[in-house]
Amino acid sequence: MAIGNSSDKSPPADTASSDSPVSNELGRRLRRRRRAAGLTLEQMAAQAGFDKGYLSRIENGKKVPPIATLSRLAEVLGIEAASLLSAPGVSVAWRGVSVVRHDEKRPTVLGGSAFGYDYFALSNATAAHALQPFLFSFPAEVDKFVFFQHDGEELLYVLTGRIEWQVGMEKYLLEAGDAIHFDSRMPHRGHSLSGAATALVIMYSPAGSRENLA
Repeated sequence: MAIGNSSDKSPPADTASSDSPVSNELGRRLRRRRRAAGLTLEQMAAQAGFDKGYLSRIENGKKVPPIATLSRLAEVLGIEAASLLSAPGVSVAWRGVSVVRHDEKRPTVLGGSAFGYDYFALSNATAAHALQPFLFSFPAEVDKFVFFQHDGEELLYVLTGRIEWQVGMEKYLLEAGDAIHFDSRMPHRGHSLSGAATALVIMYSPAGSRENLA
C-alpha cells in the first residue's frame, strides 16, 4: 500500500485526520528524529516530497500517515520506518541479515495508519531496501474512495481467513493458501470476508525509487 507520485508536493489523498495518543506519540518521535538530524520542518518536507503544512500536521498528531509516507520520511532520516512506531531502543540495526523470532515483539502499524490495515514488520530492513515484508491483518470494511498505489510489485499470500482483493477494476476472492502477485502501480485495496483474515505481504520497490512501500 502506498501513496502516489513522489514529486507531488500536495498532501497524499489517502491520509485521515486524527488526534489520538498513537498519532501524537508518532508525531513526537518524528520531530525528535528530525531535530536530531539537524533538519528544519521545511527542509525535511522538501526532501520527502511533501509540503511543510502536511508534515507539521503529522508532527502535531493531526494526521495519521500511511506506511508509504512513513517510509519516505524514514528514508530522509536514514532510519527504519518501524522505529517511528516503537519506543527508543527497540529498533535493530540492519547488518546484512535479519531474523525475527516468533515471540519477538515487533513494531506494528495499527490501523494501516488510518485505514484499518494492521502491519507487522517481519524484517529490520530499512527504507532504503527494495524488499519489505509485512504480516497484514485486514479490515472488514474499507473506504470506497481509498485506493493505494506505488512503484514496484507486490505479492500477497493469504494465511488465514478470506479476503476480497481489488487491483484496478478487477476483484478477486482469496482464501488461505491463495496468492496474488501484481504491479503495485495499479490502484489496489482489500478487505476481509466473514471474520478476521491475515496475509504475508511482500512489497518490492525498484532500486533508487523515491517512492517506498506501504
